[in-house]
This record gives sequence, structure tokens and C-alpha cells, in this order.
Amino acid sequence: MANKKRAFITGISGQDGSYLTEFLLDKGYEVAGLMRRNAVSELGNISKIREEIKLYYGDLQSPESIALALYDFKPDEIYNLASMSSPLGSFMDRVGSIMITGVGALHVFDRAKQIVPEAKVYQASTSEMFGAPTQIPQNEQTPLAPANPYAAAKEYAHRMAIISRKDSKQPQFIACGILFNHESPRRGLNFVTRKISAAVACIKNGKTHEVPLNEIGDPIVKNGKLTLGDLDAKRDWGYAPDYIKAMWLMLQQERADDFVIATGEIHTVREFVEEAFAVVGLNWKDYVQTNASFIPPVQTGPLLGDPAKAKKVLNWEAETKFKELVKIMVHSDLAKFS
Repeated sequence: MANKKRAFITGISGQDGSYLTEFLLDKGYEVAGLMRRNAVSELGNISKIREEIKLYYGDLQSPESIALALYDFKPDEIYNLASMSSPLGSFMDRVGSIMITGVGALHVFDRAKQIVPEAKVYQASTSEMFGAPTQIPQNEQTPLAPANPYAAAKEYAHRMAIISRKDSKQPQFIACGILFNHESPRRGLNFVTRKISAAVACIKNGKTHEVPLNEIGDPIVKNGKLTLGDLDAKRDWGYAPDYIKAMWLMLQQERADDFVIATGEIHTVREFVEEAFAVVGLNWKDYVQTNASFIPPVQTGPLLGDPAKAKKVLNWEAETKFKELVKIMVHSDLAKFS
């Protein structure tokens, strides 16, 4: 019997990490992940599969913890998904964003090169790196112009991945997935799509106690209202489980490369809100208000991805349409916040 392939995931308990873990387990992989020790009580997304995986405790700011995990587990594939993932929140902790999301990725690349040089590495890049692009849609050749500290940190990691890939003395297989917004019921409540779906559920269910909190610590629904920022912000929203397959496909190629992963459709926050409230038969205008404090100091977008290369090379395309994504999220939160 052939040895099982081994995959190591940073950020294993997050939305993408948990879906990827399930995907790889279904393919017969052995899976391990890196978690901060103070997050061990927050298994959340991976609690049901905890016994099927191996966890190492560490931090992207601690290269020693990464090294110890790699020495012990000896993975064939490494997926670096961990980051401080809130663009708005990154303005409040610029140094932390750079050290964890940017330099932390470099720690992963360097330790992998030293310990498991044959391992293929996936780096989670982001459409946020495009900033406020003049080219619509954006593809792998679109110039990067980050508009927030999170995106700047991601660009640093992205460029270091490319440099490591081109190293003439010891090239490293690092594929970068430039993923556009991808959502699911496992999305954090600090993201606008999940904030909307959770608010719709609380309003529809008449839930007034133990309402989840938003990114500034207020109830998502307060006095019967959901408060949002820029309703005209435009994004390319897909379904996270669709995007996980693309990550895996990138590491099955003979050559590492960059790939835009997106639906190729653009929608406004207003459209997401309207569709989410429509799922439960409510008029969003009766329940939504705006506040400029939820708008980043520097705006990003419109973000619209061109996934043509992914379709051609990886034979990948998004399967879940916008309205179906919204329904999935709202129905999940209706059950959760009942």
C-alpha cells in the first residue's frame, strides 16, 4: 500500500483551512495544521474532525515552531493560509499585519526550503493586492497597488514567493492563488457578507439576546437595524468550498505559477443585502443603515477577477452562483441564530 500524501496547513481552523482539511481527508491525505496555543479552545470549524488530524501549536511569527512541525510531520504539500485577514482591521494593527501576514509567510517558505525542500507550497494571495485598479477585470498581469496594510503584507509575501520560485540555485515550488472574495457560513463575522447573513437571521427570528458582535464590539443588530459601510462597494463573490479545489489543483501541476481564482461576476454590497433580505421575504430598506466608520480610510475596488487562466490550465471554474451563495449563508444562519 502506497504511503499517504501529507499536507500541512497554517490557519487550519479558519474558513479555508477547515474546508481544505475536509477536502484533503476525502482524498486520503494525512493532514496536520498549525494553531496558536491560545486558540486551542476555538476549534470551531474543525472540531468535528479533530481526531482525524494532527495539530501543532505555534505561530507564524515563531519560525522555530514552524520548523519543529515540519521536522516532525515531513509534509509533501504545505498550504499557507494563516494571516490577519481583515483589511479594515489591518489599519489598526499595521505592524502586526506585516509581521504575521507578510514576514510570517516568508518564515514558512524559508523553513520549508530548509527542512522539506521537495514539498510543494501554496501561498494564499488575495485580490486586495490590486487596490483600486484601472483594469477591469483583473488577471495575473494586472499591476498590484495595495490600498490597506493587509494587502501590502500580502503583496510582500506574494513577491517573496515569486523570488523563491525563480531562485536559480535552489528554486522552490510556491504557487500563489490570487483569490477573490470567497464566502460561506464559516466566514468570520467581521466580514460584510457574514455580517449581513447573520443580521438577516437575527431579524427574521426576532432574536434580541445573545446577538453576535461586529468588528467594533457592537451587536450586529442594534435597535432593529444592521449598520454597514459603503453599499456601493463592488466585489467578485464566490463560494469558499469551490475555491479550495483550485488551491489543491495548483499543487498538482508540474510548474508553480500564479492563478486568479474568481467567478468573473461583480456585485455591490447593496445587491448582497437586497438578496439576503429577500431570502426571508423582507425589504432591506427597513432594516439597514450606513455609518462611515465602517468604510476603510483608503478604498479598494472595484474587484472583478478574470479566471480564464485557471480554467485553461487547471480546468477549474466556480460552480456556485451569487444567489445560491447568499441563500446558503442565510439559511445556515437562520438555523444558527434561532
